[in-house]
Amino acid sequence: MSFWGFQIIGVAKNGQEAVDKFKLFSEKPDIIIMDHRMPIKSGIDATKEIISLGKNPKIIFASADKTVREEALSIGAADFIEKPFDFEELVKKIKEVLNF
Repeated sequence: MSFWGFQIIGVAKNGQEAVDKFKLFSEKPDIIIMDHRMPIKSGIDATKEIISLGKNPKIIFASADKTVREEALSIGAADFIEKPFDFEELVKKIKEVLNF
């Protein structure tokens, strides 16, 4: 699936699935868009676990709860985007994080 010139290689329905999929990718994604409130494992916990796996993943943390912004950035998220956001704003963030 393609999105504004970017290829989407996976989608997860919850934080645990995000971690499991990340572990299975032989070629790690260039960027991960991580939601905050998810079933089974929160975005904060999933981000911590993915970052602990190494490979220097770039994660844009997304949430309507801006109180988690500082925590997300302090645990290693590359950036934070507040919901609701439009696609142009997301694409801009992705390009900034990837240095396009």
